[in-house]
Amino acid sequence: MSVPTLTTERLVLRGLEAADTDAVLRVFADPETSRYFAADFSDPAQCRAMIGRRLAYDGPDGQGHWVLVHENEIVGLAHLRPSAELPGSVAEIGYFLDPAHGGRGLATEAARALLGHGFGTLGLPAVWALIHESNVASRKLARRLGFLDMGEGEHYGATHRVCVALPGVHGRLHHVELWVPDLERAETSLGWLLTELGWRGFQRWRDGVSWKLGGTYVVVERSPALSAPRHDRLAPGLNHLALHVGTECRVDELSAAALEHGWRPLFADKYPHAGGPGHYAAYLENEDGFEVELVAVPRAAAPGKVTSL
Repeated sequence: MSVPTLTTERLVLRGLEAADTDAVLRVFADPETSRYFAADFSDPAQCRAMIGRRLAYDGPDGQGHWVLVHENEIVGLAHLRPSAELPGSVAEIGYFLDPAHGGRGLATEAARALLGHGFGTLGLPAVWALIHESNVASRKLARRLGFLDMGEGEHYGATHRVCVALPGVHGRLHHVELWVPDLERAETSLGWLLTELGWRGFQRWRDGVSWKLGGTYVVVERSPALSAPRHDRLAPGLNHLALHVGTECRVDELSAAALEHGWRPLFADKYPHAGGPGHYAAYLENEDGFEVELVAVPRAAAPGKVTSL
């Protein structure tokens, strides 16, 4: 599986390759790098076996193992991949830096890049870290990155702190406001659909109503400044709303039920792959010309080969 190259102010994180073996051996040559591991990777045989396990990784695309390159030199190793220690194939992060390059914030820089990739690109709901109970430096680093300490557990043959990072709200959608020609019709169609998807009524006033899910809300308003009797999704402006739906089966159920709530299907001859062969979705339009796209959450990728290091 491939991982993208990530670039920070001082580092390039690129996918681990077999040709990197000697450089990674140098990273772990100092026994201090393996201080908190059950294995001693300053032993070349054990280190080569560890590198081989990482090269054999076969998990979800976009996750895997990276080398940390600073000024054209490999100075560390990192991963973001399904955990072999925690249930549910949750994503676990790890980072290892040559002690000769410690104390300069490079590990923090690398971990922040991986978190940004995990949350911003992969859309992970959480990233976990297992940190040896005695590894004070890594525990401080995790706190700087915003990890929450959830307690201790026995992992990798020793007591570890179980920590989790959650995506922040910076740059995420706050709300969407739609102006509609008929508020009652909008509640019949949009209100029904949002409620079916788990949104709850949030605000109501004479000319409008809103629904909220988490920190995001959708406003529907019959504004006195409305300048047209119908929405034109082909004109500049809003084309459609796309909403996640838990499963393909649920997409089928909602697209069928929507016909009784003011919706008609779009691109019905290409259902459910009008957006492409790997995209399972329903496209619907209501009486006022608003389009929604109901997108099935992709089926979980096969766990593949998950290794502990």
